[in-house]
Amino acid sequence: MTNTCCSPSCCSDEPVSIKETVRSKYAAAVTEAVNGGGKSCCGDPVSSGLYDDAQIATIPPEAIIASFGCGNPTALAELKPGEIVLDLGSGGGIDVLLSARRVGPTGFAFGLDMTEEMLALAHENKRKSGLENVTFLKGEIESIPLPDHSVDVIISN
Repeated sequence: MTNTCCSPSCCSDEPVSIKETVRSKYAAAVTEAVNGGGKSCCGDPVSSGLYDDAQIATIPPEAIIASFGCGNPTALAELKPGEIVLDLGSGGGIDVLLSARRVGPTGFAFGLDMTEEMLALAHENKRKSGLENVTFLKGEIESIPLPDHSVDVIISN
């Protein structure tokens, strides 16, 4: 079998799972975006109006640069102080950080992602934001590493 995948992690005769292909593509995309190349899948999220100026002002630029979503779930979610939020496929953390600000110090925001490179960026963005009510978790949507009934709101784009 010939493998046409361009990622070094899948250059073998073993079949590549769809999940591994997605993980590999997002890892490459975030690395490229942070290093000054590439764009999010929907173009520049700031110029396309997904996030307003007040939101953008509170987020590290790297979280915006590496936003690969095509929506702003925080604009739709009615988050309240004290709630616990989980963002599925949190990427660089833009929606987790915005959610953490909205739920305030008595609330909490979790981000879940399966890509080491995304999680590394998310942890750095958390550090830059100064927020303490945020945690990023490595995992997959099919097996969320949190106890059942431990969140109030689930978001994703």
